[in-house]
Amino acid sequence: MTYDTVRETDPAVADALEGERARQNDTLAMIASENHVSEAVMEAQSSELTNKYAEGYPGERYYGGCEYADDVEELAIERAQELWGADHVNVQPHSGSQANMGVYLAVLDPGDKILSLDLTHGGHLSHGHPANFAGQVYEVEQYEVDAETGYIDYEGLADHAEEFDPDIIVSGYSAYPREVDFERIQETADAADAYHLADIAHITGLVAAGVHESPVGVADFVTGSTHKTIRAGRGGIIMCEEEYADDVDAAVFPGSQGGPLMHNVAGKAVGFGEALDPEFEAYAEQTVANAKALGDRLQEHGLDLVSDGTDNHLVLVDLRPSHPDTTGKAVEEALEDAGIVLNANTVPGETRSAFNPSGIRAGTPALTTRGFDEDACREVADLIYDVVDAPGDEDVVAKVGDRVDELTDEYTLYE
Repeated sequence: MTYDTVRETDPAVADALEGERARQNDTLAMIASENHVSEAVMEAQSSELTNKYAEGYPGERYYGGCEYADDVEELAIERAQELWGADHVNVQPHSGSQANMGVYLAVLDPGDKILSLDLTHGGHLSHGHPANFAGQVYEVEQYEVDAETGYIDYEGLADHAEEFDPDIIVSGYSAYPREVDFERIQETADAADAYHLADIAHITGLVAAGVHESPVGVADFVTGSTHKTIRAGRGGIIMCEEEYADDVDAAVFPGSQGGPLMHNVAGKAVGFGEALDPEFEAYAEQTVANAKALGDRLQEHGLDLVSDGTDNHLVLVDLRPSHPDTTGKAVEEALEDAGIVLNANTVPGETRSAFNPSGIRAGTPALTTRGFDEDACREVADLIYDVVDAPGDEDVVAKVGDRVDELTDEYTLYE
C-alpha cells in the first residue's frame, strides 16, 4: 500500500502514515493486543464504504442506498456465526469496550451490580474501573487472582458473588495468561441469579480456532475485539442467544452509537473469511506454541512469570523477584529503543503505580503473523532478557537493536 494520493493532498499526514508503516516493518510488535492484518483487510477498510451511512441493520436501514452495505454486514455476521457457533451476532460495535457497553445497556439499569476482575490482576477498564463509564454508572466490586499462584480463585469468586449478589459477572481478561474455565464461572453466575458476560477480546482468534475453550453457548453474552488474535477489521463484536438479540441490537443502535463504520465492518468480513481458512488454525496453534517458548526461555533466564507460565498468547513477567529495582516502564522504554515494542503492566500484588508498574506483558500474535516459530521466539526472549538485565546500558540496547534489524529483514511484513 502506498500513500501517493495522500501525499499530493497532505504531505504531513503522508509522512506520518509512511513513518508508521516503516515503524511496523522495522520493529517487533509484542503488545499482546496488537497484530498485523492482511493487505486485503486494510484495502477493505479503506473502501468507499467509509462514505456510507447505514444506521439500522440489514434490511431495516434508516437510509437508502444500503444494498451493498447490507451484503457486507450479512457476510460478516454469517462468517462470525460459522467461526464461533453463535446464535446471534452483532458486528457493529466500534470497539470491544463498546461491545461491553452494549451488553450492559441491554440488561442492566443504572446502579445495578457488576462483579469483575480487578484491573491490576488482569481485568479491563470497561469491566468497571472507576475511570470508565462502567464504574461510574454501575456499582462494581472486583475479584482477584490468587496472589501465590496467579490463577483465578474460582472458589473466592463464588464466595464473593454469594456475598455481593451481582446482576452480572464479567469473565475474560486483558492480562491473564491462563485458560479460563467459563463453565465454572457460569455456575457461579447461575447460583447468584446473575448474567455472565465473557469478554474474549484477547482470545477471539484462539477460540475461533479451537485452541482455547469457547464461552459461546455457555455464557449469556460473549464480547470481543475483532483485530487482536482474529486479525480482522478493527472493532468489536457481541454474540448471544436469540432471546437476547433484540435487546442487544437496540443497545448498540441506537442505544450506544449511531451509524456503523461500514468500512470497518467490511474489514471484519474479510478477516473472518480469512479465519475460516484451515491455515488459520495452524496460525493460532503456532501463536500459543510461540508464547510458551517465549515464556519458558524467559524463565530459564531467571525471570518470574505470573502463574508460572502461559496457556495462551501472552506472558506476564513480574520483575520484582529477579530485578527489584527495575520497573516495567524502564524496560518498556529501553526495549522500544531496541525495536521491541511491548508494554509495562501491573502484576498481582502490585506495589508500584499503574503508570510505572512492576511487570511487563509480551504477546506473540504479531510475531506469529510475521512468520516467527518457537526458535525465533526463544531468541527474542534472549534479547528481551539482555535489556531487562541492563535497561540503562546503551551498548546492550544498541546490540539488541542491531539483531532486531536483522530479524525484521528476515521476517518481512508489508512491502
